[in-house]
Amino acid sequence: MIRLDAATVLLQWSAGGLFFLWYTTRHREVGVGYGWLLRSTYLVFAVGAAVAGFRYGPVPLREASALAVSAGALVALVVSVLTRKAGVAGQNAEHDRRSARVAQMTGIERPVAARGDGVEFPPALDLLAPALSVVGLVAAAVDASSAGTGRDLVVSLLRTFAGAALLGAVTDAMLLGHWYLVQPGLPRRHLNELVKVLGWVWPVEVVAMLLPTGMVSVLNGSIDDGWSGQLGWFWAACALGTIVLVVVTRAALREKEYSAVMAATGLLYLAILTAFGTDLVARAVLAG
Repeated sequence: MIRLDAATVLLQWSAGGLFFLWYTTRHREVGVGYGWLLRSTYLVFAVGAAVAGFRYGPVPLREASALAVSAGALVALVVSVLTRKAGVAGQNAEHDRRSARVAQMTGIERPVAARGDGVEFPPALDLLAPALSVVGLVAAAVDASSAGTGRDLVVSLLRTFAGAALLGAVTDAMLLGHWYLVQPGLPRRHLNELVKVLGWVWPVEVVAMLLPTGMVSVLNGSIDDGWSGQLGWFWAACALGTIVLVVVTRAALREKEYSAVMAATGLLYLAILTAFGTDLVARAVLAG
């Protein structure tokens, strides 16, 4: 029998997603709407984590942390809405630069980007919610470890935080790829950064799942997955498929045409499936 702790997964997902939201918006070039989309989405995930935890086996520190994460995301969302008229400095500067270039080439003057009064949204505020998740993720890792001490705990902590990074990075990358439809002039280096992070996190995630007692035991039959070993090989295919998609996505982003961004976004759709398979299949089989 396999088992998957939905509360832990949702907390990981929201924590990782909100951290990589900051990772992207710290450059002050992505429009405010992108932040609204991600904060509201991960706020719901954090609330879902708390609800699932209270309903299906509570871990008090984890559930308290999930509620704190949702509150932190809500604070950042409200502040972002209140400061929206100030715009985003990098986005305004890029608009003006492109306008000046068009005017120089064609002689057609374009107005500079509208400037609102007040202070811009501080990107560091997006770190509040991920910081509040740390205690809950540690509590979830302790609960998931067989003994709560020693090597099992270290492996469980590594799996929990690597999983949060993997789920958050791949989801944010896919959503950011779609955001280029809303903000076509956005430099593609922001998407490149998230795809690179996926390449860095992937080996940590895979190694964490292979450490004993891990997926090696499923592959060699020491642990029965209930499907005659098929889930083990499915996990291996997901792990390999994820890194292949990361490499192909980076290659697509090296192309100059705008369609390359859309191609990369499509590849990231597939990467979400394989990345989630890499984390969730292993977690479910090993938890059983």
